[in-house]
Amino acid sequence: METIESQARSLATLGHPGRLGVFRLLARRAPGAVRPGEMAEALALKPNTLSVYLSALAEAGLVTSERRGKAIYYRVDMARAGALIDFLAADCCRGRPALCAPRTAAALAPEETDPMSDRRLNVLFICTGNSARSIFAESILRAEAGDRFVAHSAGTRPYSELNPFAVEMLEAKGHDVSALRAKNVSEFQGAEAPLLDFVFTVCDQAANEECPAWEGQPVTAHWGMPDPVKATGTDAEKRLAFQQAYGALRNRIRAFAALPLETLDRVARQSAVDRIAAAGNEETTA
Repeated sequence: METIESQARSLATLGHPGRLGVFRLLARRAPGAVRPGEMAEALALKPNTLSVYLSALAEAGLVTSERRGKAIYYRVDMARAGALIDFLAADCCRGRPALCAPRTAAALAPEETDPMSDRRLNVLFICTGNSARSIFAESILRAEAGDRFVAHSAGTRPYSELNPFAVEMLEAKGHDVSALRAKNVSEFQGAEAPLLDFVFTVCDQAANEECPAWEGQPVTAHWGMPDPVKATGTDAEKRLAFQQAYGALRNRIRAFAALPLETLDRVARQSAVDRIAAAGNEETTA
């Protein structure tokens, strides 16, 4: 059982803007793990500064590390982070999260009526350029379960045009590409945007970026995978990279579309999409 002293140490550790920034990045990438080099680049930190921050977070029990070959990867200790939130809600707030953290309380409260039972659900896939992976995901979900979902995609810094290899791949798979276009994520923010039920990042760079909280508190997950746009070599080798990205996304989306969402509460939905993310990580690193 966590003591007040250990909880205070965790809060003090997160009280530093730099350490909090590292923690938030790792939380956005959860349940996956991230290399220090990628964190340093995303947060514009010197390697030695990042090392100090990671050491402090690890000492506080907020992050864990694992070795993969010669590289070390870090991830948020979700159980420890959850215990800290529980401590704040149950102890500091005296069991009144609706007063201390109304948004969190509303998101976790049991639903009297299931809002996912009688309408098509809005799903947004986000990448940086919105030219390949997120476009694949939008098209696949529409084809696999368009009667249950409204599929969208966007980019944090979208290209002006879709990648020609991506368009070629979709056409070869029988998808209608006539309505596809690169879109900025800002189209899905604000009063006129559709209320989103699920938001998935499908590239690491987009997940590393800061993003405002989504209206309606949709279930979110990170389904990152290698960028086929960066593939080099012959056209045949590039097409293979796009084929692999398409296949990996199709596997995840089929698993997602098969979920009995109408019978799951919010916590169970989040756990389900995180399991899909973890299985996808194993698939892409195998």
